[in-house]
Amino acid sequence: MAENKRQNAGGKAPVATPNMGPSNTTSLENALVGVIGARIRLQTVLTSQPTMEGTLFTACPLTNLVAIAVPTSPANPPTHHILPISSIQNFTLISAPPGPGSFASPPNTTPALNSVPIAALRARADAAVARLKEAASRKNKTVGKEAQDLFDGLCRTLPTRWDGNNIVVNENVIISPPYRGEDCKAGNGVPAQALNRVRKVVDNERKRFADRERKVVVPAIPAIPAVHNGPRKGG
Repeated sequence: MAENKRQNAGGKAPVATPNMGPSNTTSLENALVGVIGARIRLQTVLTSQPTMEGTLFTACPLTNLVAIAVPTSPANPPTHHILPISSIQNFTLISAPPGPGSFASPPNTTPALNSVPIAALRARADAAVARLKEAASRKNKTVGKEAQDLFDGLCRTLPTRWDGNNIVVNENVIISPPYRGEDCKAGNGVPAQALNRVRKVVDNERKRFADRERKVVVPAIPAIPAVHNGPRKGG
């Protein structure tokens, strides 16, 4: 029976366990996860670094990797080493990890969800609709391009709206077709200065239209060369 026990024991691969006492039965991976943030001393099978001492930065059982921050000097930041857990023979706990609230054991909290500002979104939507309606009200489909261009020019400097095919400026001057300076009429009690200002703007806009038309270059049609159908020399 003793021989069978020795054979069974010889058939099992040795398991690396942390150096935490003879009664410890925790696997090396779980033990390392439990001391993240602690200061430890590792005994490895690596010939280049058989011993490492520093702060255990992380331990991942999924990738079987650990990262340990080994201090170099007080003036320089520590050097982080990443090595496989399989290369660790055992480790010694030098100082306990930080308490709750540290990076080693972050609190299990769910971020608060921000409330949706329904009123602000509705106000933005209403403002966008109002702008679209205002832009549509400035377009008159029953007038020509020159009348629409005159309306758009007046809108740049004066409050302007359509009333049928008439242009109303400042709510006190009406411009009737064909929209010339002399077609501007003011209501009772409107100062002559206000009427003259609208007439001046209309005249300037129409002058600008005329200048624009004169600048349009009409491509010249090349002359067709004359064809001579007379008898050719030599026959």
